[in-house]
Amino acid sequence: MKPAATILTIAFLVLLNAQITAAQPKVSILHVVIGPKQVPLWIAHEQGLFAKHGIDVHLGLFDPRLPGHRQLSSDSPFGALGLPVAIAGATEGRDVKLLVAFNSAGAATAHLVTAPGIKTADDLRGKRFGTNRIGTGFWVAAILALEHLGLDPLRDRISFVEIGGGGLPLVQALEAGKIDAVVLDPAQGAVLKAKGFSLVLDMSATSIPGVQDALAVAGPYLRAHPDVVAKVVAGLVEGIAFSLSPRNKEVVLKTLMGRLNISTAAAAEVAYQEVLARVTLKPYVSVAVAQRYQRALAVNDPKVLSVKVEELLDERFVRQLDENGAMDRLYDSYGLK
Repeated sequence: MKPAATILTIAFLVLLNAQITAAQPKVSILHVVIGPKQVPLWIAHEQGLFAKHGIDVHLGLFDPRLPGHRQLSSDSPFGALGLPVAIAGATEGRDVKLLVAFNSAGAATAHLVTAPGIKTADDLRGKRFGTNRIGTGFWVAAILALEHLGLDPLRDRISFVEIGGGGLPLVQALEAGKIDAVVLDPAQGAVLKAKGFSLVLDMSATSIPGVQDALAVAGPYLRAHPDVVAKVVAGLVEGIAFSLSPRNKEVVLKTLMGRLNISTAAAAEVAYQEVLARVTLKPYVSVAVAQRYQRALAVNDPKVLSVKVEELLDERFVRQLDENGAMDRLYDSYGLK
């Protein structure tokens, strides 16, 4: 092909790609960097899987000063919310629906990590627990961990310090001595343990349920744009498939290290194993576990018990992919059984 023709061909392809991108609906998904279970969202964005399904996605960060459910709007209709946050939003009358779970509701795998001088449950009395925000997943996990250890925050003078921004600011607060204890995902716990911090409780050895996170959408946007919502869900489900496929391990490790600020191969491997353990091929929200979170939230706000958890769910998009066989065919294409 002559040089001039080659240049024209390249220019045409660039223009065509720009037109296709411009034609795709643009949506914003807000999230907070909390741990490996959100890797399908990051992968779907980084690997162009949302674009593959006809959606131009922008990933934004929640403002840590406000509860996540209050930040969903027509401009930013989607968000990665922990179920406790969604339940709290419903208590306030927020119109938010949960579409697809990022992770299973099986046993928690989180670690209760403490300052080096704190070795036992008894040592936690009178100490400061870090949490993203009271009422969020980190706080619920901490309440359930303390309950498991036979501790009561009021009786045992355990205070909670709100530190917005997700897992990384909590790690930094513990390192700086601003808090004495925190519940974190195992990868971040492994990083701290290597630095001499104490592991008081490995929650994977208990019956404590893990906190589920789910893709949420503002109710008005869902009713106005169900076709767009279906495409976002399809892209995220493919993000799950990509993340769990053994042939993509190196890509997933790179994403985890970048997003979680992990610098060692050992901690990255812990994070990857957390993905394999928690990310689920059938991404349905567990009503039963959500109701257990609800009871934990009632410690702080009894009004949450009035929420009908099942009314928060809109799983028709996941169910359609599941029941028509599209989900299984997708997983087969990624070498998943």
